[in-house]
Amino acid sequence: MRLWARSLRGRVTIIATVVAALVLTPVAIAGVLITRHLIAQATWDSTGDTAARIAARVRGGELGAGHGLPVLDSDVDLIQLVAHDGRILAASDAARKLPMLSGVRPRPGGRDVDVTACLPAMCMHITVMRAGLTAEAPIVYAARRTPPLLSTRSMEISAAVQLAAILALTAWATWVVTGSALRPVARMRRELDHITARDLSRRVTEPPGDDEVAQLARSVNGTLARLERAGLQQRQFAADASHELRTPIAGLRAQLESAQLYPDEADVRTLVKSALRDTDRLEAIITDLLLLARIGSGEDAAAREQVDLAELVRQELARRTDRVPVRTELAEGVTVHGVRLQLARVLTNLLDNAQRHAEKQVSVEVRRQDGQAVLCVENDGAPIAVGDRKRIFERFTRLDAARSRDAGGTGLGLAIARDVALAHGGQIRVEDSPHGARFVLRLPATWPG
Repeated sequence: MRLWARSLRGRVTIIATVVAALVLTPVAIAGVLITRHLIAQATWDSTGDTAARIAARVRGGELGAGHGLPVLDSDVDLIQLVAHDGRILAASDAARKLPMLSGVRPRPGGRDVDVTACLPAMCMHITVMRAGLTAEAPIVYAARRTPPLLSTRSMEISAAVQLAAILALTAWATWVVTGSALRPVARMRRELDHITARDLSRRVTEPPGDDEVAQLARSVNGTLARLERAGLQQRQFAADASHELRTPIAGLRAQLESAQLYPDEADVRTLVKSALRDTDRLEAIITDLLLLARIGSGEDAAAREQVDLAELVRQELARRTDRVPVRTELAEGVTVHGVRLQLARVLTNLLDNAQRHAEKQVSVEVRRQDGQAVLCVENDGAPIAVGDRKRIFERFTRLDAARSRDAGGTGLGLAIARDVALAHGGQIRVEDSPHGARFVLRLPATWPG
């Protein structure tokens, strides 16, 4: 029983069988009781009808003492006419040698009486009726043998056997049907057991149709596909991060080894300046990697506050000294609920990106649109091809030589902007612009106050 209860198939079978038993047992009991009642009623009806007809003929003078009593119903063959003093005046052939069928005597003028009685060889259903209204009127006893269904427990045994058979059939059918329904799930489990992190390209078998199991298989395959993409992105990210970190480290090592080999030729000031530049780049990459790891982790949930985007833009521009002038169009009262430092980092990254690729102008716009706070940063540099507009937000993505690594760039700025937008329930994307590249950040807006 414990083994059955541990499996879903066994539990469903047990539950179905118990429910069937709870429903069918009262039905079986009621059926037996109703059947017994109907058989008993039919038996009393036949004996009562025979007794009434015999009594009528006795009152009419057709039957009396010494006469053989006729059998009017083949089932009711035990008939006696008994005097008020207990003498048997007449009887049917089957009852001629029997003692008085019952000692019950109805009261004069009273109703007929239905009784049961048992002789050594049989039990009987008897209707007792006076043939007249006086106390001296003879009494008619009409009896028939008790039907076997009433005298034995055969009907109860038969109902119990049938109930047990139905419950067994219910359990077997539920076990088979449940097993058939869960077979694809068992197959998926076996297939999933063989899928490891080293090979996420495998998929589980999808059963035909559109039932819950088929939907589960498709969901599992969708999850495996996302895990595979995440694994590929993780490996690519690790390779890219290693490459990005290795480059400044290799440059720094080369300079130090050269100074060690040729100390007299080394320019200490130039060496230190170059080493600090490589160190700054390493620090920037590590800082961005740590920020990417923290975004969306929930660590900054307590730091969320109402942020005015127009004020944030003004504060950022006030502390910057850019080579390309920035034109602003800032609507007042456009606020969002977020982490101020992260949103400021998004703005900084977008402005840095725009300054690196702009020719003559960068524009920043803040507005409220359809319940969203919109921040647009646009530059008049080279536009971004439609096919690259999603890829540009991936980590360490380099589109072409014109957008290769610049001074101060880590290749993670736009990836950070995307992750911050998603963590704040928004999105960032590149949109069409007649002047160059246009980055649009959309976040759920709040109302000031």
